[in-house]
Amino acid sequence: MSLETCVDVLVIGAGPAGLMCANALAMAGVEVRIIDQRPTKVTVGQADGIQSRTIEVWQSYGLAERLIREGNQVHMSAFYGPNERGEIECIKRERLVPPLTACFPFIITLHQGAIESILLDSMSQHGVKMDQPVAPSAIEVSEDIEELASMSSYPVKVTLEHLDAVGDAIKTESVRAKFVVGADGAHSWVRRALNIAMEGEHTDSIWGVMDITPDTDFPDMRKLTKIHSTNGTCMIIPREDDKVRLYVQLSELSGDDVFDPSTGRVDKSRVSPETLLEAARKMFLPFELRTPPEFEWWTIYTVGQRVASSYSIKDRVFIVGDACHTHSPKAGQGMNASMNDAHNLAWKLAQVLRGWASPSLLKTYELERRKFAQDLITFDKEYSALFSEKPRTAGNQNGLSQEHFLGASDKFGAFITGIGVQYGPSSLVNVEHQGCASKLVIGQRMLPQKFVRAADDMLPADVRFKVLVFTGIPTDTQIANVNSLAVQLRKPSSFLQKYAVDGNVSSVFDIITIVASIKEEATFLVVPLLFRPHWFKKGGCGYETFGIDLAAITFVIVRPDGYVGMVAPSTALDDVDKYFSSFLIPRGLCSS
Repeated sequence: MSLETCVDVLVIGAGPAGLMCANALAMAGVEVRIIDQRPTKVTVGQADGIQSRTIEVWQSYGLAERLIREGNQVHMSAFYGPNERGEIECIKRERLVPPLTACFPFIITLHQGAIESILLDSMSQHGVKMDQPVAPSAIEVSEDIEELASMSSYPVKVTLEHLDAVGDAIKTESVRAKFVVGADGAHSWVRRALNIAMEGEHTDSIWGVMDITPDTDFPDMRKLTKIHSTNGTCMIIPREDDKVRLYVQLSELSGDDVFDPSTGRVDKSRVSPETLLEAARKMFLPFELRTPPEFEWWTIYTVGQRVASSYSIKDRVFIVGDACHTHSPKAGQGMNASMNDAHNLAWKLAQVLRGWASPSLLKTYELERRKFAQDLITFDKEYSALFSEKPRTAGNQNGLSQEHFLGASDKFGAFITGIGVQYGPSSLVNVEHQGCASKLVIGQRMLPQKFVRAADDMLPADVRFKVLVFTGIPTDTQIANVNSLAVQLRKPSSFLQKYAVDGNVSSVFDIITIVASIKEEATFLVVPLLFRPHWFKKGGCGYETFGIDLAAITFVIVRPDGYVGMVAPSTALDDVDKYFSSFLIPRGLCSS
């Protein structure tokens, strides 16, 4: 039997990227369907590290509390190098994430299955279930220009095969979709079906990974530890329930040892977990690493550093995650980069589907995330090379110095944690008035700042733009200026009114007012009603943190994904309007 259905967004692949995308769309009220060809979900192994910025993203969806509760927090790192006897010793211990601008100065480690379960449960609460085992077998994208331009059309046709169908059950299904998101991994069927090339290279570096409950006298097993020994490099990732993950360099193996010549892929059966353990034991000397009761999960891999030539086809089919970039797992970027791809794409799809934004908004997904992936590959080539080089010793003066190895954490820290990611100028990133908030980098995520008013999260990922209004010190003159500004913003021609749906400003914009006054002296009546959806009473520290003039009225526009889109003085309302007019649709033309 066969079936024909329609859906706004079809997500193919239910790993972290696909589930993040589907959950974000479901929370935004978008009709979404997600499929996966696996008969069951992941229960062990796979990706396992959530960086500081990604925890912030999870918080914006209301999911961080459970993630932190179930996962293991890693606050400290350690570095080990060889001494004059060729044995390893501790060189340095330090904080893993500098706390200066991080909401969460740690990483969370938790196996991929548990991470996926949190997203699956959230999706379920919004009425979306994963379909499995279901696999795509054909995809067609319309060539009709009018059909592609219409947001009421379904220009993508995907044929699905229900892999567990028996008897009279539906075996084949034809799905018509407005948009398709390919989140189906490094060997993406979507990418290959649409002839999207991967650009880059594979290295000869071979690594093993194993999850174990260790039996050892090594003192820093519960820190994120890098061992740079004369026998190779090992990385220790402490995990939940006393487990650890070991990344082990297999320098004694070659491609001929691990590749299946018939497929060109790594063949795990050619190596045993005992091989990985024996290699790690040599690196741990003089400490012991005894045979564990079991190997919960293990695999081997070669390092590939590649980026897809395109992230979309006709702005109707998009690829996210490992489908569009591959790199080494040393810095814990794979799952984090993948989920942040989805975070970037989902709100843009939701705004276009709601009729709020022009389809041109979708072009910024590739513009921003492909540039990030290229930067990630550049970083990864340098970072992963450090793990492959032999250390400098008395007998190897040409080796990598301990200072160089240690310096990588300082050099790459902001990139690894995600808090330093910056999007370049575009319709969504306008840097013209950067001087109005000199310490707030336009294109980077909004710096966290605690205000007196308590709130779970004042910047939730709810598809709305956050308009932060810094009204300055509430002198009589300043209050008069604020009232004058409110009058201007109530006019039909103002950006707040022009893009509001059915006259409801809060449908598209979330206005947050920050007044520079101490709690005891502030009253919410000093600002007009327009600026009171939320109320902050603040002593001026936020102004200093962001580099905002206390005597001015300043707008900070925060995108739905938490990144600063622009800042502007209240005297530049025309510039704010131009910013939004480059991608939003005026309410008279809005279809919803």
